[in-house]
Amino acid sequence: MIFDERTVSYLSSLEPDYSPVLSSIEEEAIRDGVPIIRRETGSLLRCLIRLTRPESILEVGTATGFSALLMSEEMPAACTITTIEKYEKRIPAARANFERAGMSDRIRLIEGDAARVLKELEGPFDMIFMDAAKGQYIHFLPDVLRLLSTGGLLISDNILQDGQLVESRYGVTRRNRTIHARMREYLHALKHNDQLQTTILTVGDGMSLSVKLEPGRE
Repeated sequence: MIFDERTVSYLSSLEPDYSPVLSSIEEEAIRDGVPIIRRETGSLLRCLIRLTRPESILEVGTATGFSALLMSEEMPAACTITTIEKYEKRIPAARANFERAGMSDRIRLIEGDAARVLKELEGPFDMIFMDAAKGQYIHFLPDVLRLLSTGGLLISDNILQDGQLVESRYGVTRRNRTIHARMREYLHALKHNDQLQTTILTVGDGMSLSVKLEPGRE
């Protein structure tokens, strides 16, 4: 990405230790090959929650619950998280992790395909964290915008695809070309949507931050 590995490693070394529960879940994820957010991504997420003080958070893509629990450690006392996961093998682990962290009453896990679940959900949500199948972000966007409150923040993770996004479609492997094209389409949609003010950051594997504007305001 923008920084070399030595710089990333140094900045990561400055991060304080996770809570015992998060540390345990991180170790298990690394052992089992389950993708979780990077340390620098988690640090930014913590700051954004402290800054915006959301009352409701929607997460698209639970995995084993790591990022939901990280957010829960920073969110206001009255805030709740709704998170969506379709991969059946990870759902029991996520529920168990919410239980051992004492957050089962504040984190609601919905099982199912996000494409369907999002259409059935009712908002609004003050913050939405997108961390699911990257090729589906563009398809989720209409419902995500409907569910996001005015002034709310949409955070999209892993948008730069380990730097491949800047390559031409012929510079990526054939099996990644659909995701490559859809992510480019998604970022263009974010930057050119009259409802949103969007900035793109190179933190982690890239993140976009989009604020939903008041109607009629550009």
